[in-house]
Amino acid sequence: MKSYLSFVIVSMAISNDLFAAEAGMPQLDPKYWASQAFWLILVFIILYVTISKFYLPKIKNNLDNRENKIKEDLDNANKFKDLSEIKFKEYEAILENAKKEVTKIHMQSKKLLDKDIQVKKKIMEKEIENEISKAQKEIIELKKNSITSIQNISEEITLNIIENISGDKLNKSSVRAAVEDISKKNINTYL
Repeated sequence: MKSYLSFVIVSMAISNDLFAAEAGMPQLDPKYWASQAFWLILVFIILYVTISKFYLPKIKNNLDNRENKIKEDLDNANKFKDLSEIKFKEYEAILENAKKEVTKIHMQSKKLLDKDIQVKKKIMEKEIENEISKAQKEIIELKKNSITSIQNISEEITLNIIENISGDKLNKSSVRAAVEDISKKNINTYL
């Protein structure tokens, strides 16, 4: 419709000689208008065809490629986000399992150490009991030996006292028998 209207306006201008070339401008002379219109239309058609067939498809392709690339990048970003969330959950699960494993190892180590301590404690208690029994045996042996030594000393003291008081020498065997008799009666109070 626009082309028809412009054609009507141009034809009216040509028939009325409205734009005469009186001032010396030949392009305004109506006899050249047809050829000028022809070349104008031809140049615009060539320009239109060139732009629409060569340049616009490339621009449209670039825009489409850019839009597709943006969509693809957004899709990849969402995929990576989902993947990172999954990996983070896996990491948390691994971390939780590791904490449980550490607790389990700690408890096992504690039990093992407690058992080891108990075994060593029993060994030490047995060694202490053995040492105590040895010491008790030595004490009993010392008591027995000391009683014998005390009896020997008592016999000598008794002989010396009797000899100093009475001036007579007594038989050692009779003094020994008396000391043994007295010590046998009183031995339980000292053992």
